[in-house]
Formats: sequence, C-alpha cells, structure tokens
Amino acid sequence: MLNRLREDVRTAMENDPAARHPLEVVLCYPGLHAIWFHRIAHAVWHSGHYIVARALSHLSRFLTGIEIHPGAEIGRRFFVDHGNGVVIGETAEIGDDVMMYHGVTLGGDTMKREKRHPTIEDGATIGAGATVLGPITIGKEAKVGAGSVVLESVPPHCTAIGNPAELVGECEQTAGEWEEQLGEDD
Repeated sequence: MLNRLREDVRTAMENDPAARHPLEVVLCYPGLHAIWFHRIAHAVWHSGHYIVARALSHLSRFLTGIEIHPGAEIGRRFFVDHGNGVVIGETAEIGDDVMMYHGVTLGGDTMKREKRHPTIEDGATIGAGATVLGPITIGKEAKVGAGSVVLESVPPHCTAIGNPAELVGECEQTAGEWEEQLGEDD
C-alpha cells in the first residue's frame, strides 16, 4: 500500500510542472486526496456497505470538490489536475495513466441500472470542462479537448473536440472500424 501511495505522489510530480516537492503534493493536491478517499470508499462499496461508502464519497466531495461514485473503477496512476467540479459516475471505468482536468463529467445517459457511464482507456487525456456521456469508450491514448461534449466513442490515438465532439487530425482507425472491433470483443 505504501508503494501505491508513493506511486500516486510520483504521478502528480511527473504530470504537474507546478509541483515542487512531494510534501506539497501530499498536503495540497485535492485530486490526490480524492483518489485516496475513493480507494477506501470503493473497498467499502464492494464489501456491501453502500451507505458508508456513499458517506465517504460525500465527505470526499465536500473536502476536495471532486465527486467520484464509490462504484467507479479506477486504474493506477490516475491524475486529476486542479480537480474542482469533476464528477465520475457509478459505472465509469478509468484505465491506467489517465490524465483528467477540472470540471470534467463522466456522466450517464439513462436511468436504468446498467452500464451507463463512459470507459476511459489507458493513457487518455480529458480536457478541462469536457462532458463525456453514456456507455461509450474513449480509446487508449485518445484526447478529448477542453469544453467538448462527447456522445460517441473515440478511437485510440485520436483527438475529439467540439460540441458535439468530432474527430480531428489523423487516427489509426476510423471510428466505424474501431466500434466494430469493440462489438466483436463483447
């Protein structure tokens, strides 16, 4: 566990050029605090103590300005820069080495009890104020521009910007090819 905490601090130091000292990161980075709270709340959630898990999540939101549902799955080296206003829904899945900025929403698009929040694959970056809605996938190493509203999956190594978001620049695959591949993996 201590190694994981060190990894979190190292991730913040590597991803934020304003970070000057590990102690500064430990004491003053709400994104880091929110992740630590989430790990505890997530374990409590999976032990079946849903109200306690939600209470921990609520306390974390009060202290950090970042709301992460205790049911959300979050990988390693996830970094939330600045953080305030981030909302991550219950069925969201976030891979390893994901970078997220303030004001991001990973939201649902249905009231049904099913997968209704986005999956963010390894190495993706989600810009400030972006809204990503529904059970879509943001592919490996993909980028979502600040302020974008993403309603469709973004293939790996692609960039999506705008409202509604559209792919820009070069992509290794077209969105259609990648979505067909995603369907085959199910």
